[in-house]
Amino acid sequence: MSVNQQAHTGPPYGQPQPGYQGYQQPAYGGQPLPGEQYGAYNGPMPGYQQPGPPQGYFPSLGFPSKGSPVSINSDTSSLPPNFIGSLRAPPTTGAPPPASGAYNQFGHGDVQNGIPTSAAPVQRPPASQPFLPRSAPSQQYGPPPASVQQLTNHMAGMTIVSTTASAPPPAGLGYGPPTSAPPVSETFSAPYTPYTASPGPPPTTVFQGPPLAQPPFPAQPMSMQRPPTQVPGFAPPPPSTGLGPSPYPPPAGAPRPPPMPGPPLPGQSLAGPSASQPNHVSSPPPPSPMAGPHPGPPMGGLHGPPPPTHPPQPGYQIQQNGSFEQVRGPQPNYPGAYPGAPNYGSQPGAPPPPKRLDPDSIPSPIQVIEDDRNNRGSEPFVTGVRGQVPPLVTTNFLVKDQGNASPRYIRCTSYNIPCTSDMAKQSQVPLAAVIKPLATLPPEENLPYLVDHGESGPVRCNRCKAYMCPFMQFIEGGRRFQCCFCSCVTEVPPQYFQHLDHTGKRVDFYDRPELSLGSYEFLATVDYCKNNKFPSPPAFIFMIDVSYNAVKSGLVRLICEELKSLLDYLPREGNMEESAIRVGFVTYNKVLHFYNVKSSLAQPQMMVVSDVADMFVPLLDGFLVNVNESRTVITSLLDQIPEMFADTRETETVFAPVIQAGLEALKAAECAGKLFIFHTSLPIAEAPGKLKNRDDKKLINTDKEKTLFQPQTSFYNNLAKDCVAQGCCVDLFLFPNQYLDVATLGVVPYQTGGSIYKYAYFQLETDQDRFLNDLRRDVQKEVGFDAVMRVRTSTGIRATDFFGAFYMSNTTDVEMAGLDCDKTITVEFKHDDKLSEDSGALLQCALLYTSCAGQRRLRIHNLSLNCCTQLADLYRNCETDTLINYLAKYAYRGVLSSPVKAVRDALISQCAQILACYRKNCASPSSAGQLILPECMKLLPVYLNCVLKSDVLQPGPEVTTDDRAYIRQLVTSMDVAETNVFFYPRLLPLTKADVDSDSLPAAIRNSEERLCKGDIYLLENGLNIFVWVGVNVQQGLLQNLFGVSSFNQISNALNALPVLENPFSRKVRSIVDMLQVQRSRYMKLIIVKQEDKLEMLFKHFLVEDKSLNGGASYVDFLCHMHKEIRQLLS
Repeated sequence: MSVNQQAHTGPPYGQPQPGYQGYQQPAYGGQPLPGEQYGAYNGPMPGYQQPGPPQGYFPSLGFPSKGSPVSINSDTSSLPPNFIGSLRAPPTTGAPPPASGAYNQFGHGDVQNGIPTSAAPVQRPPASQPFLPRSAPSQQYGPPPASVQQLTNHMAGMTIVSTTASAPPPAGLGYGPPTSAPPVSETFSAPYTPYTASPGPPPTTVFQGPPLAQPPFPAQPMSMQRPPTQVPGFAPPPPSTGLGPSPYPPPAGAPRPPPMPGPPLPGQSLAGPSASQPNHVSSPPPPSPMAGPHPGPPMGGLHGPPPPTHPPQPGYQIQQNGSFEQVRGPQPNYPGAYPGAPNYGSQPGAPPPPKRLDPDSIPSPIQVIEDDRNNRGSEPFVTGVRGQVPPLVTTNFLVKDQGNASPRYIRCTSYNIPCTSDMAKQSQVPLAAVIKPLATLPPEENLPYLVDHGESGPVRCNRCKAYMCPFMQFIEGGRRFQCCFCSCVTEVPPQYFQHLDHTGKRVDFYDRPELSLGSYEFLATVDYCKNNKFPSPPAFIFMIDVSYNAVKSGLVRLICEELKSLLDYLPREGNMEESAIRVGFVTYNKVLHFYNVKSSLAQPQMMVVSDVADMFVPLLDGFLVNVNESRTVITSLLDQIPEMFADTRETETVFAPVIQAGLEALKAAECAGKLFIFHTSLPIAEAPGKLKNRDDKKLINTDKEKTLFQPQTSFYNNLAKDCVAQGCCVDLFLFPNQYLDVATLGVVPYQTGGSIYKYAYFQLETDQDRFLNDLRRDVQKEVGFDAVMRVRTSTGIRATDFFGAFYMSNTTDVEMAGLDCDKTITVEFKHDDKLSEDSGALLQCALLYTSCAGQRRLRIHNLSLNCCTQLADLYRNCETDTLINYLAKYAYRGVLSSPVKAVRDALISQCAQILACYRKNCASPSSAGQLILPECMKLLPVYLNCVLKSDVLQPGPEVTTDDRAYIRQLVTSMDVAETNVFFYPRLLPLTKADVDSDSLPAAIRNSEERLCKGDIYLLENGLNIFVWVGVNVQQGLLQNLFGVSSFNQISNALNALPVLENPFSRKVRSIVDMLQVQRSRYMKLIIVKQEDKLEMLFKHFLVEDKSLNGGASYVDFLCHMHKEIRQLLS
């Protein structure tokens, strides 16, 4: 079939074949993952005066919500849906405005694609960066409504125009924007001139800049203002913003704000680093209380514009107010003024005090997430059409595979890519795909079918070796096929021949997964195996540190007790009675102890290897055994280990010899496998790979800071290479009480495709549950061993760069000793020729791996993208969440070779260029005082700021060097849903939860001003869950949740909520359990009392606020980005 043809929808293939067990991904049930948490930027720029808008300011003019792009002047209504409104006056109470010197650290910088790798702003070759999405085929653009009217609101000192006039929706109405023409862009404005609707993707405009000369108007005209008396929790859209759903598909990967209320996704998995101690939470630096108004009580229900009458389009609807909360009228519990607003300079000629942007008038992640859920959560996402942008990762949706891989397997930064490299360079939008080859699917979706072609193996193109897929074109009556990747014609093998129907399709099209589905598996033949022989089933080796620290803390006993039961849950294939995986045990301190647990022995035997300089395995028979056959010997060993080392005084440990021992054991057994290493301290004992303590905080913000992220010796890189060659994957569990050099110890786990878990200052009573949950999931999850992945592309683009936990010995093959269901590989593409709009672009990801039963398989994922010659099509089909995932990984790799400041500057510069290119080429001409953002990218500034404020790029004084190295490695293999909630955490008002429903309370924005002293909130970022208790919470609530009668009696030491028999306690515990299931790591629960010392840690995650270590607030950063864009345009 031709590439642009829609794949036929075929009947289901029946149940997955026996023997093929899908990858269950516990945390990723098709549901979207919660939003990402973002990091910091630096304060307002000196000299960036923002004249305040005139006084009259309409809070109710919010931004368009996702469904429809709005342009401020889009000629159809009286209020611009996206209009940001004038700046608000600074609060009369609250923190003083932040100093304005902060922005200067953002140098304008060269235009760069991505982060430079050297201290100087290095330019990345722009050639392939830009990623221009084109509109998805399914979008329609409705004509603008007839009532076209532009309103320059002099009273407010700004112009506002919204796309469609429509009657105000009923107050309690909730979701999509009212029907009418799709607005094109969002404009936030401080006072400004009208801006007309732009033809391109809908921009969001933020107006800032001196207002036109207009008399200041002290009071807002009532007609524009929403009555403050609304029911708290409901904010109907402003009356005049009637925008129709937007025609543009929402970005697939747009960074998402914290997931909204709504039942958590059952299967989602987010893996984030686990923070070990409350005082360090690895994640973005703590924002300081945000300078922004209190938006009003947390909402009880989210409401946005009323539902569109025509089918929701993929694009974003206009956002009301940028947030769901009520408009700013007097609100209970919220100080009216706005603490800490930076003062942007007063308005020309206006006596009133300076005002600032209203945080409710700038794009809200919460609103965008909610709109996408409402517009796209109910219908299945059918993958038959080329270049469709999927729903956001925070939306819970079902996928029907009809020829393109599910977004659970592949998400792209853009689904419509530029036809030429020049266009790509011009836009600076990176062209990348985040691939999760073994992603777990929700139970309602079919696992990839396993196809067995017998001894002949899968059918492939003769020239480029691409695998048979739905885009291959059969010719000459079905006797030959033309490759969709390289156009080479190949003979169809006789046993694979089939006649064609009248449309040119094979008559067995629906019977063959590889012809009708986007994802499927082939059984590999012996030609795909090492040394031309089929592999043996893999082995798991448990290697336990028995030095003084590990024994004294109770860790050794805990591990041994847990392993007795955990060994019954090793992964197994489909219907197998028992797992084929064999197990072995090693303990170590300065020397290694191997154990013979052969089933014929009455007691286990221990063999000590003290010559760690020349490691060997002292026994072959009896080291790796079947669990059921040797159960009594294994149980006896696990009972004896804690007793044997109970009185140890040995404090020193080795590390590299432990990995070498595991590697040698797997080599001797001629199988792949995984080492589970439990380690407590810096390996300073004399041995290969010995390390010294090189921790030095004085290097922060110097050119030598990059050395803190680099391994201190190349020894581990060479060891990792040997491990990958054997298929020896390493998972490392760290329990440090001081510096451990994660940057060096993590090299082998990272390059072998393994995982690192870190529990600083491990204490049994507080950390036991988290560690055991992580260990259980790590042992049980689906893993492919000895894996090689290659990404093929159609002519015109090629894969040029890769990010993730793997090793590469050449430029095309990604090699992983192990690849589990949580790991992603991010691939960047560049142009090497022109693309055509007709044929589009194709990518095929092929993963060759050994299953846990020892079966060699190929998993294939195919995806077709559109190509465009217009920049507007690119910007209309971007996915901000995926873009942020790529930019964070690019930046986190950049710190290995460039000063952190250069990396930050490059990020800001690249994003400014992306937005400036849109403004220049796609938006309607308008005043320079307006900030216009593409509808699909209106969250780019808030999410980018979160990345900039993260601990890796802008650490606070409390963040350790090990924490930064740990987070850097963790983020590098995160999927889009995980980075979304990691950078922009999910914040839920627990007191607003409905105890009788299964749903989550509506999320609120990450800012201190959204918190009320009388409420309790939960914040999660994939690594930690904070429960923040306000100082004025009612006694009854405290009694129900904590079992205490007063605020002062709540204990900070709680690491789990008490089990109390009342509806509120049950509801809150069920919410916590629901969130834990969605994440790939067990999150640490931390109770935070308002005004307590732990509150500083909690505020670190309120990412829309200014952070203590210099990160800018969202409002300030938006102003800074606007300044950068204006400089580029001038």
